[in-house]
Amino acid sequence: MKFRVGLGYDVHQLKAGRASRLGGVDIPSDIGPDGHSDADVLLHAICDAILGAAGLRDIGYHFPNTSDDFKDADSRNLLRRVMELIEEKGYQVGNVDATLVSEVPKIAPYIAEIKASIAKLCKVEDDAVGVKATTSEKVGFIGRKEGIEAHAVVLLEKH
Repeated sequence: MKFRVGLGYDVHQLKAGRASRLGGVDIPSDIGPDGHSDADVLLHAICDAILGAAGLRDIGYHFPNTSDDFKDADSRNLLRRVMELIEEKGYQVGNVDATLVSEVPKIAPYIAEIKASIAKLCKVEDDAVGVKATTSEKVGFIGRKEGIEAHAVVLLEKH
């Protein structure tokens, strides 16, 4: 087996009245990530980590925010396409570890559901997915509730 590791990062502004979908799960909130697609910052970071590990550039290359094809796109579909791309190269996801940095919305009650969503999309068991949430201790744009960011690390395996 050959292993590859990828690192992903994404950030979005937060906007009042915008839906909040994180890790493919709708989170009740009156503020949510704003972007060209559904702005699921967590799935975007995971997509970038997977693409990077496979040497397939980044999410913006495959799903440009200048294309109307991806306007309001469901990021679960973007991750499904990323999975197809790595499978074409003979890779599969070994595990995913991700961290969400945000003051709002609070996701602790949704961690198990988010893990299950990511596991299903990445075709791994739930225990192969780590999802953590933290705040920025009220520092910077995240602390002022202006934005949200996610970091992800992915291990790919090739048979």
